Amino acid sequence: MKIKCGTGFDAHRFAKGRRLVLGGVEIPSDEGLDGHSDADVLIHAVIDSIAGPALGKDIGGLFPDTDGAYKDIDSKILLGRVCAMARSAGYEISNVDAEIIAQKPRLAPHIPEMRRAMALVMGIPEDDVTVKATTTEKMGFTGRGEGIAVISSALLVKEN
Repeated sequence: MKIKCGTGFDAHRFAKGRRLVLGGVEIPSDEGLDGHSDADVLIHAVIDSIAGPALGKDIGGLFPDTDGAYKDIDSKILLGRVCAMARSAGYEISNVDAEIIAQKPRLAPHIPEMRRAMALVMGIPEDDVTVKATTTEKMGFTGRGEGIAVISSALLVKEN
């Protein structure tokens, strides 16, 4: 059995006039995140944590922001595609663990729905998807409320 661990990181700045989508869930907020797709920073970090070890690529290499096909696309679609590619390469996703770094908005009430949404798309049990949220005690761009960052890890398993 081959076991690979991947990490992913993404960050997006806040933007007026956009929806805030995290983990495939729309979060009530005065601002969304700026990006080519729906700017779901959580799913983007998760994609990188899966695509890196399984495919040797990142989200930008798989779904470039220069391609109009991905303009405003639902990031759950991209996550589903990456999971299918990982499985085609012989990998199963054992678990995903992610940490959202944001001063605002309050995310704890939305975490169970984020876990459900991403588990469904990835085809793994909800218990194997962990989402946590933290602040940076008002330090840095997230602490100043300028945007949201996420770090993610994924464990992939391949039968020999």
